[in-house]
Amino acid sequence: MLRFAPSPTGDMHIDDLRIALFNSLVSKQRDEPLIVRIQDTDTEGKDKEVLELLGLFGIEYSNVIYQSNNLRYHRAMAISLLQDKKAFNCFCTAADLDRKRELAKTYKTTYHYDDTCTHLRPEETIDNENPFTIRLVRPAKTMKVSDVIKGETDFDPQDIDSFVIMDTEKLPTYDFACAVDDMLSDISIVIRGEDRLSNTPKQIAVRDALGYDKKAEYAHLPSILNDSDTKMSQKDEASSVKWLLEEGYLPDAIANYLILLGNKVPKEIFTVAEAMEWFDLDKLSDSPARFDLERLKSINREHLKRMDPTELSRYVGFADSDIGEVAKTYLGEACTFKELRTKIEPIFAEKKIPEMFTEAADKLRSTIVTAPFFEEFEMFESYLINETGLEGNSFSKPLRLLLTGAEDGPELADLYIHLKNYLGEIVK
Repeated sequence: MLRFAPSPTGDMHIDDLRIALFNSLVSKQRDEPLIVRIQDTDTEGKDKEVLELLGLFGIEYSNVIYQSNNLRYHRAMAISLLQDKKAFNCFCTAADLDRKRELAKTYKTTYHYDDTCTHLRPEETIDNENPFTIRLVRPAKTMKVSDVIKGETDFDPQDIDSFVIMDTEKLPTYDFACAVDDMLSDISIVIRGEDRLSNTPKQIAVRDALGYDKKAEYAHLPSILNDSDTKMSQKDEASSVKWLLEEGYLPDAIANYLILLGNKVPKEIFTVAEAMEWFDLDKLSDSPARFDLERLKSINREHLKRMDPTELSRYVGFADSDIGEVAKTYLGEACTFKELRTKIEPIFAEKKIPEMFTEAADKLRSTIVTAPFFEEFEMFESYLINETGLEGNSFSKPLRLLLTGAEDGPELADLYIHLKNYLGEIVK
């Protein structure tokens, strides 16, 4: 079993989408189910958006689990740990802990929990009415974490510390809920971002303390960096999957790009289905990869070229293969379907003709409306020249403006073959 565990408090980040894609690929390769576990402490209604995006990217999952639905298990496990003396009640206040952290800064030492409440006598706890958290007793020895991508990392017990597993409201902390839920779902491999690597020994410590002996595999994906070589954040527009889609990037192209980032791939342009044949977590680089919007544009263009013309036409507001072919003609100067719309819409919009070409354009318009049908552009062009007496720029410029709404662009002959049935509507 694999899981994708988003905490949807904002727009889906491309890091999260990449994690979901990799989980989906490995799930299908291993023929193991993939579940979605929503960390619903504060979703702001974004959980539905996450599920919609997973569907848009073709990421299949067998079930959706909300963390809050497992609260009874979290509390039961915490009680079990208390009974086994593997966890303890901590009455330290937030102010006490903050003071000790500041003291550690003063002495330039790393703060660790100082075991104030680790060995309290029963009489010190039973009548204590102050709020308390529950902490896991820190491991006794160094923990080794093996990672498919990062290799083996040692974690000192002091760094893992006696961390909080239940807060004063008796709600589980991230690491405790994560560990318990992964146990309940029998997760075999955890694929997530490298920013969660430090959480892994804590979650393993919880599993060990509960006597859960099944070992899970781990794969922590390197971060995606911006131009400043820092992890992409909400300040970077391109970090938002929603923004990329709104800008006209295809789901297939976005997935293609995210899979090849920091990866050894047999070819640059591929579908997710094709990637499933050769994708291998072991071949991923353990170094962060820089996001390159220009490369994504190039990949998006190639996917647009591959599209069925009728399907492509829908992205620009039509349902006609000829318009899809017209859109493909503009791919020399456009990379997204949003850019393609800016090329296609003026063709069918009211034309704004510069005053110097107004007379010639009127003459051409009236001639086109009454002209016979021509299969070839050369015959159409010759007819217009003969009927209007126009030539040179006085002919070509207004004709291009009438047919495309722009002063430059692809060869009119390449456009005409797909627009000839629409001429009356175009020059209206």
